[in-house]
Amino acid sequence: MLNDLPPSKHQSGHDWWRNQTALTVATFIGSAGFTLVMPFLPLYFRVLGVTDVGAIAVWTGVSVGITPAVAAIMTPLWGKLGDRIGRKPMVARALMSFIVVMTALAFVTAPWQVLALRFLHGVFAGYGALTLAMAAESAPADRMARAIGLVQMARRLGPTIGPVIGGLLAAVVGLRQAFLVAAFLYLLALVVMLSLYREPPRSCSSSTDKVGRRSFRQVIRFDGLALMMSVIFAMQYVERSLGPVLPLFVASLGVSIEQVPLWSGILFSLIAGAGAVGNHLCSRLIERYSPSTVILGSIFVAACVTASVSSATQVMLLVAVLPLLGLAIGTGTTAAYTIAGHSIPSEAKGVGFGVLSSASMAALALSPVLSGLLGSVSLRSVFLVNVALLTVLGVVGKRRFHQIVAIRNLKQVKS
Repeated sequence: MLNDLPPSKHQSGHDWWRNQTALTVATFIGSAGFTLVMPFLPLYFRVLGVTDVGAIAVWTGVSVGITPAVAAIMTPLWGKLGDRIGRKPMVARALMSFIVVMTALAFVTAPWQVLALRFLHGVFAGYGALTLAMAAESAPADRMARAIGLVQMARRLGPTIGPVIGGLLAAVVGLRQAFLVAAFLYLLALVVMLSLYREPPRSCSSSTDKVGRRSFRQVIRFDGLALMMSVIFAMQYVERSLGPVLPLFVASLGVSIEQVPLWSGILFSLIAGAGAVGNHLCSRLIERYSPSTVILGSIFVAACVTASVSSATQVMLLVAVLPLLGLAIGTGTTAAYTIAGHSIPSEAKGVGFGVLSSASMAALALSPVLSGLLGSVSLRSVFLVNVALLTVLGVVGKRRFHQIVAIRNLKQVKS
């Protein structure tokens, strides 16, 4: 049921499904293109002459982390500009910049050039937040969760094939040429967006101008937006915290060193696949339950799974429960974006989803670092901290959800 969500101002005559197809396909192609080469960045630094393992790790870590760190700052700015001049031109701008960056990466001759280009990648980012805003804007109110879930699912499924194709390309034609193939995939995504997506008519009223001039602080004050930022940050933080420690944790359970990569790969794939299912499942759950109930249920499941992982003694327990973590994270994140999508006025969806994505990218940048530091002291402490974070979010969120619903019901009665 959608009884705690305000009505949407979606235009009934707009062909939303055409737009949804364009956004989903372009997001899938773009995410596949990104993961075509990024997992092999350590090998690329070796090609550039870096031989020390520690130096390769440093260059890789900084180069990977700098993009989300910069994008967390720039994405709301691009989103705000998209609210003013249109979101389709902003997506085209982002995709064209990615084409240039990926092409340039194929011709670098020094590690610092990779770092500089990854910095530029973050500066011109905002693609993901804009596609979520466009999905929310195009879809009817009762299908917003489905629209957002499909875009998120496409973003998750792209990485399931990108590394495989990238590995084959690197073996056949070399790493440099793989960057050119990634640039070509971004070009395909650009063609899909330009040819299929039709931007909904934009209002030119004074109220629209007023929304477009709102500051980021005013946008964050939209009903429940700050809370949804916290949900998205926490979910992303918990998921990304597994990256630095899960292989080590698998090894600590008695798995032989030779088998650790296999089991770790299986677990990461199960989490990602279940997350994609959760993105899609969310719309069906919201048809039966309120979005706030879906989020609180997702937080509860994620906390229980994380607690069970912290006390695991066998790898098969991880195989059994970690897919539930991915399912909960995928469902809860989509529900959070859906609630936010109904709270943000149409004219401010670009900056609103940009702010939400900044919370996600902040977690993406912070979680591996903090989890790595915790893991150096105790691997199980990483999971215990995650349990504490989810517990606090659930307790605070439950009270705030009731307040948000009461305010919305009062507004609807007055209108």
